[in-house]
Amino acid sequence: MRRAANVKKKSTKKTGANKTNSKNIESVPARKDFPIVGLGASAGGLEAFQQFLKEVPTDSGIAFVLVPHLDPDHASMMSDLLRRYTTMEVIEAQDNVVVKPDKVYIIPPKKDIAMHKGALLLTNPEKPRGLRMPIDFFFRSLAEDRGERAIGIILSGTGTDGTMGVRAIREAGGMSMAQDETSAKYIGMPRSAINTGLVDYILPVEKMPEQLISYISRSYPKKRPKPDELKDIPISYRKVLSMIRLKTGHDFSYYKKSTIFRRIERRMNVHETKDINSYVKYLQEHPEEITMLFKELLIGVTNFFRDAEAFDILKKKGLAAVLGDKPEGYQTTGVR
Repeated sequence: MRRAANVKKKSTKKTGANKTNSKNIESVPARKDFPIVGLGASAGGLEAFQQFLKEVPTDSGIAFVLVPHLDPDHASMMSDLLRRYTTMEVIEAQDNVVVKPDKVYIIPPKKDIAMHKGALLLTNPEKPRGLRMPIDFFFRSLAEDRGERAIGIILSGTGTDGTMGVRAIREAGGMSMAQDETSAKYIGMPRSAINTGLVDYILPVEKMPEQLISYISRSYPKKRPKPDELKDIPISYRKVLSMIRLKTGHDFSYYKKSTIFRRIERRMNVHETKDINSYVKYLQEHPEEITMLFKELLIGVTNFFRDAEAFDILKKKGLAAVLGDKPEGYQTTGVR
């Protein structure tokens, strides 16, 4: 078993399906902004889903959306097959259904599934057969809808579906997991996701629920500093930025302060460090984490290129000033 960024993992012995899980794993408190977790798999996915759900307590406060690759010519029996492994309600997703905690939703055959404002939307895929990426499609919508609370998990499967979705989730500040290659029946999908360097936890599937709930319990209750508290970066955070500058040559001192706090906090949660001073010590002992944090701070820069408001201002003000005096049909002939 290994974990992304060489994080040591504490193991907890488990018992049978849903009999004592709620005692072994602390449940997440009920709340309106409950976690919604997407799980993607293809070949070998049924077994992986069964192992995963077997270890999830009934009252975790989490909703799960399963996106397996299904044969479009056959009715799915996956709901019936998975009900044997969990006492949570397992249902085939319906169009525009509002997602609720402690339920498992499964994509129907011949459909793509997306998340929008807390509801699942079903659409007909552009290509019913051939190359389809339903996991990427859902993960990207999950990232847009839940932001830093988006969570995506890649299980056994062939191909690369889910890799772009993992990138979208990390760009939004969310968390991702992948099944380790020693336990996955088919390693193509997990390996592709892992190779991005953006997966937070690489674990056997039966260990994922415990880590998932631990991460959520640490991350969701956090009280972030208010905007007026961000005028100056505390000294411990300045130490972190100094370490990044020394290693990479990049100075984030003038970077958006709320983003700095959020991204550092996310890495602290991944490594289960109790406070910023402990994280500074961790960085000193694990220089490779400085590189990971540096990449973390850079994620999201490309959001500008999808910012419709910014481009609208550029069109009306910036380009108008540059091109306003040019005649209709004007073309440049080369770089001067």
